[in-house]
Amino acid sequence: MKQTKIGFIGLGLIGGSIAKAIRRYYPDYEIVAFDKNKETLALATQESIINVACTSIDDNFKQCRFIFLCAPVAFNTAYLKQMKPYLHDDLILTDVGSVKTPIHEEIIRLGLEKYFIGGHPMAGSEKTGFANSKPLLIENAYYILTPSALIPKEKIDAYSDFAASLKAIPVILDYKKHDYVTGTISHLPHIIAATLVNFVRDADTKEELMKNLAAGGFKDITRIASSSPTMWQHICVQNKANISRILRDYIQMLTDAGNLLEQEDAQGLYDMFDHSRSYRNSMPDGSAGPIKKAFAIYCDIPDEAGVIATIATILASNAISMKNIGIVHNREFEEGVLRIEFYDGDSCDKASELLQRHRYIVYER
Repeated sequence: MKQTKIGFIGLGLIGGSIAKAIRRYYPDYEIVAFDKNKETLALATQESIINVACTSIDDNFKQCRFIFLCAPVAFNTAYLKQMKPYLHDDLILTDVGSVKTPIHEEIIRLGLEKYFIGGHPMAGSEKTGFANSKPLLIENAYYILTPSALIPKEKIDAYSDFAASLKAIPVILDYKKHDYVTGTISHLPHIIAATLVNFVRDADTKEELMKNLAAGGFKDITRIASSSPTMWQHICVQNKANISRILRDYIQMLTDAGNLLEQEDAQGLYDMFDHSRSYRNSMPDGSAGPIKKAFAIYCDIPDEAGVIATIATILASNAISMKNIGIVHNREFEEGVLRIEFYDGDSCDKASELLQRHRYIVYER
C-alpha cells in the first residue's frame, strides 16, 4: 500500500501542532515540510516529526493527500501559485488562517476551488513558533472547515473525519459566515481588551494606582491583550469589513449602556447584567473556542508563613503540575487568595478537588 504523504508550508505553532498530532495518531505517515526558518526544520527533523525538510517548495510535495498552508495569511495566498504543479484530483489543499475570505477569493481567482477547503483550528497559545507546538493543542478544539463551492462532498467528509481523528471537533461553515462569527467572538474581544488596557494606562494617576491595583479580575478579562500585536494587526486588516461593522454595533451597545446610567434606569441596568449573566452561563464549557481558556482556581489562604509551600507540596505529591502561581493582592474575595493556573482542565479539576479535601476553600471562575 502506498504511504500517505502530508505536506506543510510553514511549521509555526499551529502547523507544528497539527504535524505533531498527525505523527502521534498516524506514525507511519510521511510528512514533508517547508519553512523559511532552517532552525525550525532542523528541530522538527530532530524530533522525528517530519521525514523531509524542504528549503524550497519543490517536487517533494508531489502526491500529497493533504497540503496545509500554515504561514501568515498574506503569505499563504502568495504561495498558492507555487502549489499549482503539485495539485491532483485526490489532494485536499487547506490552510489554518483565522480569516478565510482573502484566501477563498484568491482560490476562486486562480480556479483552484475543486482542491481547496479552508481550515481554522480554534486553538492557540500566548507563545508562538514550532518550539511551543504541542500534539494536543487542537484536542477538543473546534476545527472550522470552509469548503469551496466546487469541492466534492467526499473530500469534505474525508477532511472532517481526519480532523476528528486528531481529536478536534470539526464544524463546517461558509467562509463569509466564519469571518463574521470569529470577528464577533474573537477579533472584537481582542480589540476590546487592547483598548481597555490602553484606556486604563491613559487614565491612570501619577502614582500608577490603577496599574498596581488592577490584579485579579481585571487581568483575567484583559489577558488576551498580551497576544502578538503583529498577528492581530494582520487579522484586523484582513477582516476589516466585518470588524468595522461589528465595532459600530458594539459602540452602539456601549452608548445604550451609558444612556441607562444617565437616566438612572435601575431596571434597565439590572436587565443588562442579568441577561449577560444568563447567556454566559448557558455557554458550553467542554470545548476549546477561539480564545484560549485559562485553567485556574482561586484558593483562600490564611495569613501565615509556609502556606504557599504547603499547597505546592500537596499538588506536587499528587503529580499535578502548576503553570503559574501568585497571590491576588486586591481583595475581590473575602480573604487572601492564591491564584493557581494549570496546563489543562483535568489538572485544574483534580487540584480543586484535592485542595477542598484538605479543607481549603476553592473558587472557580
